[in-house]
Amino acid sequence: ARIEDLRNKIEGLTAQSARLNTEIKNHEKEVSENQAALDKATAIREKQLAEFNGEEKDLLESISALKSAVTVLSKHNGGAAGFLQVPRSHMMGVAATLQNEMNKHASLLQGVLTRSERKVVASFVQAPQDYFDAAPTFKQSYAPQSGEIFGILRQMKETFESNLSASQKEEMANQKAYEDLKTAKEEEIAAGQAQIEAKTGELADTDEKNAQAKVDVEDTKASLSADEQFLMMLKEKCQMTDKEWEERQKTRQLEMEAVSKALAVLAGDDAHDLFTKTFNPALVQTATAESSKRRTAASLVLSKAAAKLHNPRLSALAYRVKLDAFERVKKAID
Repeated sequence: ARIEDLRNKIEGLTAQSARLNTEIKNHEKEVSENQAALDKATAIREKQLAEFNGEEKDLLESISALKSAVTVLSKHNGGAAGFLQVPRSHMMGVAATLQNEMNKHASLLQGVLTRSERKVVASFVQAPQDYFDAAPTFKQSYAPQSGEIFGILRQMKETFESNLSASQKEEMANQKAYEDLKTAKEEEIAAGQAQIEAKTGELADTDEKNAQAKVDVEDTKASLSADEQFLMMLKEKCQMTDKEWEERQKTRQLEMEAVSKALAVLAGDDAHDLFTKTFNPALVQTATAESSKRRTAASLVLSKAAAKLHNPRLSALAYRVKLDAFERVKKAID
């Protein structure tokens, strides 16, 4: 029963160990997948941040350049007196800034400027000084175009500022989404690792109990084998004892039979001697010789029985019967 109980215990512990191993592998897979997802999200976030930083820097630089250009042109746009205070080199700088921003942010400005506005920009970039000639007739001819350039610069600046604001909001949203994802994944990873640690400890305990149960089975088998061998030896010994007891009983029975025969012989001798002494004293000598013969016969009976049974006691008794008187022999037999 104990071996069967241990075997059932081993079977249960083995199944539990297999289940724990499977669960640990599943948790490890989940942790690995969550870590990979977090690493991927981190890489994407780092890329997004780098792109945003580059775009933000670029837009800030463009906005700053456009602000400077607007400041320069606003002085001229206020009237002829203002224009006379603006160096020619500054006008060339405005044209260069406008051309640079148009090229650098062509995709961003797509759909913002009309075809006519683009033609004005192209003309201004080619000959910025023509838009700010001091001669009254020429100035009056190009004044509307110089105002249009001023408006285009402000429109571009506002477009860049709007785009920068949108990018910054998008960056904040991306950062929050990443932080939420990171928090969730880190919690899942921590929970998975806690499960792995707990189940690994449980697995170690289960395997230790299983190993001990297997040792107990072997020890119990060894003990059972020893007990079975002892029982077998005990049965054999009991069988031998029973056989010896039967043989002793048989021997005792044969001894009793031999002694009974000897007693019968001697009893007949004693009765004969008593009869002779009482009723025929003259025959005493003859009776004595007859008594010796009877003792010899009784001794022979005992000797044969002793030889057959290999019994030294009967041998000694046979010798005494042959030599001693009846009373002494009878006492020895008793």
